Amino acid sequence: MKRLLKYIEDFWFLFFPHTCEACGTALYKNEGPICFKCLYELPRTDYCSDPENPIVQLFTGRIKLEKATALFTFHKGSRFRKLLHSLKYKNKPEIGILLGKELGAAMLRSKNFIGIDYIIPVPLHANRLKQRGYNQSEMIGQGISAVTKIPLLINTLIRNVETVTQTKMTKEERWKNVSGKFSITDAEIIKNKHILLVDDVLTTGSTIEACGEVLLTVDGLKLSIAVLAKA
Repeated sequence: MKRLLKYIEDFWFLFFPHTCEACGTALYKNEGPICFKCLYELPRTDYCSDPENPIVQLFTGRIKLEKATALFTFHKGSRFRKLLHSLKYKNKPEIGILLGKELGAAMLRSKNFIGIDYIIPVPLHANRLKQRGYNQSEMIGQGISAVTKIPLLINTLIRNVETVTQTKMTKEERWKNVSGKFSITDAEIIKNKHILLVDDVLTTGSTIEACGEVLLTVDGLKLSIAVLAKA
């Protein structure tokens, strides 16, 4: 029976191959959802091993951070932009999990993210979550958790108010859009813990800052952040 299923799978893959979400070429059976070539060629940073990287500098004087990192750089028209679009709008949560694993592996190699107790993804509002079917930041968190073995906490940080897309907003408009829109449902579970806040792309940092302000009201909480990419 297993052999028959394998033949059927091979036959299906031969005539209906999956394609790379970044470049569109046919994937080998052991690839997916991104081909090895694209995964290797995505523009990576060395932020995990740099304690004074641009993410840390961006939040200096805004919120107190222990560590911060981004695995990739984000440019308009890049393959990463296409991957992010597929992750958020084309029902491809597996992209977030795969890239989250890459981010988690980079964090482990650096040895700079030791002692984190929980991963918390930047939350979506319930309406947006229902519409999309999943939270892309949670998928990234799942990937990081799978590699680092740090537990993932969901529904501890929630978004109270549905906000509009921030793509074309200024820095000030982004802050007004997200400030005061988040809250904590269970402070006890994260009291005196080191939290890794996870998101997909960092632009001005307004969303991370709004989440961080709320989290840092919890007694003894330490905060680090990890995003897939910095714009």
